[in-house]
Amino acid sequence: MKSNIAVNADRIAADIDALAVITEPDKPWTRRAFTPMFLKGRAYVEKIFRDAGLQTRIDAAGNLIGLRKGSVEGKGTLMLGSHTDTVPNGGRFDGIAGVIAGLEVARALQDAGIELQHDLEITDFLAEEVSIFGVSCIGSRGMIGVRPEEWLARTADTEKGRIDLAEGIRQVGGDPTQAGGRTDVKAFLELHIEQGTVLESEKIDIGIVGAITGITRFEILIEGRADHAGTTPMSKRYDALGAASVLVLGIESIARKLASEKGYFAGTVGEFSMEPNAANVVPSHVRMLIDARAVDPAVMEEFVTTLYALCTETAAERQVTIHEPRKVSNAVPTPMSEMVTDVLAASAARIGATTRPMVSGAGHDAAYLSKIAPAAMVFIASKDGRSHAAEEWSDNDAISLGAAVLYEAILNLDKK
Repeated sequence: MKSNIAVNADRIAADIDALAVITEPDKPWTRRAFTPMFLKGRAYVEKIFRDAGLQTRIDAAGNLIGLRKGSVEGKGTLMLGSHTDTVPNGGRFDGIAGVIAGLEVARALQDAGIELQHDLEITDFLAEEVSIFGVSCIGSRGMIGVRPEEWLARTADTEKGRIDLAEGIRQVGGDPTQAGGRTDVKAFLELHIEQGTVLESEKIDIGIVGAITGITRFEILIEGRADHAGTTPMSKRYDALGAASVLVLGIESIARKLASEKGYFAGTVGEFSMEPNAANVVPSHVRMLIDARAVDPAVMEEFVTTLYALCTETAAERQVTIHEPRKVSNAVPTPMSEMVTDVLAASAARIGATTRPMVSGAGHDAAYLSKIAPAAMVFIASKDGRSHAAEEWSDNDAISLGAAVLYEAILNLDKK
């Protein structure tokens, strides 16, 4: 650990360890949004916010916010934050590191007796991960006023019975009837684990994220014909699963080619189901969901064009019906603020941390905050690139160094 940093690494480690204990006992590390365990974790975070002298509140979107008032009324807000909800069976650092690093910036400012001109807010955004309601980034979308109204009617089963999202937001202390739309945020910074191997393999301290990938998901339905697996000749089959297998391998091939030739791209068949799913029946129906990610919209368009051609060609060759891929969701690529990335690079240089520019292949709350304020992200290394798994790990020295970069950046941004 570098000796010239203002943050306290021991405090960071203690808070992350304390949150790790708050987990479903048989599923480390699990605190899904809208569950009792999530609320227990939220209560701990609210306590340490208050212990640090922050004024706490839950906003209408269900986000937990800790406020450190600035010296100039109406100057605006500098915001740090991430999320404390997790996916099932994984998430010791994902999101949590960003919330605790933001809190440590506030504590370090207090230790140094530094009063900012701007208000400083540390935010734990509600449900950044895909929630029990099947949607994600609920808190950050709500904060800026782009949460779809129809989402409030989505339902899910909880320990208190089946509820809709509107009730879920009420249960965490929010008010779904109020519209979001913050106008006071002057800059937003988010620290996050990389969830990849670039920083670790290149032995770089800090990744400075200049863009967050766009994510488009497509559903493909394939219709064949159910027949007896023993009596139907191989040459007379209309096997939906066989055709689907061609598509899966084709999609992987297209994605590899685009990634090698065009820069960042990722394509994954992440959901897959078949019918009738019986050992002695030729499969008649397959549904698959494709997750495609690109920073350059032109690369995404090339993928879509090639995907459509692959579907047409495969349907003809395999004599099945492949319905036109249906776009299920689309989040456009999000560039980060060049002004803020420059501040982060200069801040890292001041404390002797090495940096490299990066693209985030995952979605983050920063993508939504960037719509109302200059925003950027700091990545710190993930061991073996593991994330969304129980083995997820980032060294505390790396998290503390990232927090120190945020500290320097906040001091710089406060003067701008």
